[in-house]
Amino acid sequence: QVQLQESGPGLVKPSQTLSLTCTVSGGSITTSYYYFNWIRKPPGKGLEWIGHISYRASTKYSPTHDRRASISRDTSKNQFTLHLTSVTPEDTAVYYCGGGFDPDGMDDWGKGTLVTVSS
Repeated sequence: QVQLQESGPGLVKPSQTLSLTCTVSGGSITTSYYYFNWIRKPPGKGLEWIGHISYRASTKYSPTHDRRASISRDTSKNQFTLHLTSVTPEDTAVYYCGGGFDPDGMDDWGKGTLVTVSS
């Protein structure tokens, strides 16, 4: 089973870029037909899908995040990374990475990491 672990800073200042990395184990980031996602849960709100990167390295983003989010991967490290630019306190959330064979779903989840945007 694929295991995923998020890493990155827990505190980011407004207007800066938030960068989070997801390390994949138990499987390859190039596994055919597998999609790797970023999702977040702001305090008091529901889950928000940010975007995904496919086994072919193509990316797709939600309309809410497509102007500020980018997802890339490093196959040599079996990792994929989220960059979210120009953050505001509204970007404070628990961020999860996850993946699955359904581009619209997730079978495997990381534990999540809290990112707070504050000066």
